[in-house]
This record gives sequence, structure tokens and C-alpha cells, in this order.
Amino acid sequence: MIKLPTAAALVALLFATPLAAEPVAYAFDKSHANLAFSYNHLGYSTTDGRFGEWDGELLIDLDTPANSKISMTVDVDSMDTFWAERDKHLKSADFFEVAAHPTATFTSTSVEKTGENTLAIAGDLTIKGITKPATFQVTVNAQGEHPMAEKPAVGLDATTVVKRTDYGMDMYVPYIGDDVTISFSAEALKAE
Repeated sequence: MIKLPTAAALVALLFATPLAAEPVAYAFDKSHANLAFSYNHLGYSTTDGRFGEWDGELLIDLDTPANSKISMTVDVDSMDTFWAERDKHLKSADFFEVAAHPTATFTSTSVEKTGENTLAIAGDLTIKGITKPATFQVTVNAQGEHPMAEKPAVGLDATTVVKRTDYGMDMYVPYIGDDVTISFSAEALKAE
């Protein structure tokens, strides 16, 4: 005869078993964040720019980083390379075709802890309506109580390199570099 546990024993077992923590939502502090890109120009210089308008969602599981997630939507028209004529050309059909594709997105598909304070975040990067896999190498600069905001915070730097030809932007290759480095640096505070 099988003896079934009593209700009290089941309750005791439930509380004795550690429950998995849920990922916690963090909100980006856009006053301390920068989404930028750079590429080689004719072998003579590095041209860079940034996107001024973007939104992101960040969920962090400190105990199990693999449960963490990030997604971002970028307003491509907010691009600024610090030279108006170049911005106009990059937004044209020759490159980003902003009129038809006003946003770019990244949605993580996996998070892997690669070192004491490093992660590899893989996901789907969509630019100009084309989706390709991309992996950001992330350094977690700081994590803990923010000294000014007095709430949990995280600071990170993330980079990846993509080929612009993968996204239908092949004008002037190879003279203007095919490899584009995307860099994201940000502070995020625990959402309320």
C-alpha cells in the first residue's frame, strides 16, 4: 500500500524547495546610454554615428543569466553621423531606405555567461526588413545598488560586427567597409 503524504507534509515540502526567481525588469537611463556604429572609410579613417531615438526592454535574472532577455527598437531616422549630407544619403534607398523601413530591431534568443562579468547575447537583428542572426559581446561594468538612484542597477557595454551587405546595403563595397561595428553602452535601473 502506498502511503500518500499529508497536506501538512506537502506544504512543508513546497516551502523547503527553492523557487526559481523570475527575471526582473530594468529600464534604460537614456541620459546615460549611447547606441552607435562605425565603419572604415576608404582605409583612411573611421566614420561613426549614433541613433538618438530607440526603446528597449531588459529582463535580468541574476541567478540564471540564460533566463535574461533584451529587445530593442531603433528609429533609423534618428541617425546622426554629424554631417547632414551623409545622413541624407544613408537614409535614402541606397542604404537604409528609411521611408520604407523606419525601424530596426534586435530581439535576443539566448544569453550565455562567458566569464566573470561577460555575456554573449545572441538574437535576431532586423535592418531594412531583413533579419539575420547577430551576437553581442557584453561586458557588465557594474551591478548593484546605484549610488545616486538608490535602487538596483546595471551598467553594460555591448558590441557586435555585422556586414552591411547582409542587409542589402552594398554601395561602394569594398572601398567603404562592409563591416559595421555596432556599440551600445547603457545604465539601467530596476523598473518600478
